[in-house]
Amino acid sequence: MTQSGHAGVFVSFEGIDGSGKSTQARALADRLRAQGHDVVLTREPGGAAGAEDIRRLLVEGDPDRWSPETEILLFNAARRDHLEKTIRPALAAGQIVVSDRFADSTRVYQGTARASLRPLVDKLHDLVIGIDPELTFLIDMDPQVALARGLARHSGEDRFEELGAEFQTRLRAGFLTLAQAHPERIRVIDGAYPRELVADRIETEMRDWLRARAA
Repeated sequence: MTQSGHAGVFVSFEGIDGSGKSTQARALADRLRAQGHDVVLTREPGGAAGAEDIRRLLVEGDPDRWSPETEILLFNAARRDHLEKTIRPALAAGQIVVSDRFADSTRVYQGTARASLRPLVDKLHDLVIGIDPELTFLIDMDPQVALARGLARHSGEDRFEELGAEFQTRLRAGFLTLAQAHPERIRVIDGAYPRELVADRIETEMRDWLRARAA
C-alpha cells in the first residue's frame, strides 16, 4: 500500500519533446520513495517487454515511416501491454505509478498535431484502454527551447523531434487546450525554471493532492 493506506495511485507526466518531463518524472519518483512510498516509474511507449519492442518502431526511423492512423494503432497496442503487465498489477498492489507519458500524448500528437483524428483516438482508448491517470503534470516549455534541447540529446529516438519547430508549436497548443478541458486532473507546470525549482513545485502539488485524496 502507499503511505496513505489507500489503493494505488496513477500519475502521468506530459509535455512536448525536450520539455524535461522525463527528468521531472524521475525526480518525483525519487522524492516519493524517500518519503516511504512504494513507487513504480515507467514510460510510454514502453513500460513492459512487448511495449518496449513496439517503442522502437515508433520513435526511431524516418518521420514519415508511419501514417498517423498506423501510429495510433501501434501506440494503443503498446499501451495495452503496458496496462496489462505493469500498470494494473502495480495499482492492485497499492503502489504509486509514475508514467512518463500516457494517453494524453496520443490525444495530442496523433489526435490534433499530426492529424485531426481525435474521435478515432478517443474511441480506441475507450475500447482497449479505458483508464486515465488520476493526476497529470504537464510540463510547459517554449517549443524552440525544448526542440533544441531534445535534438541535442542525439538519443536516436528523435523521430518526432525531426518533424520540426512548427510541429512542436502545435503540440504545445494541443496540450494546453487539453489542460483547459481537464483542470481537475491536469496541472500545468512552467518548465522554464531551473529543474530543482520545477521539482519542488511538483512535489508540493503532489503532496497536497495526496493529502486531499486521503481526506
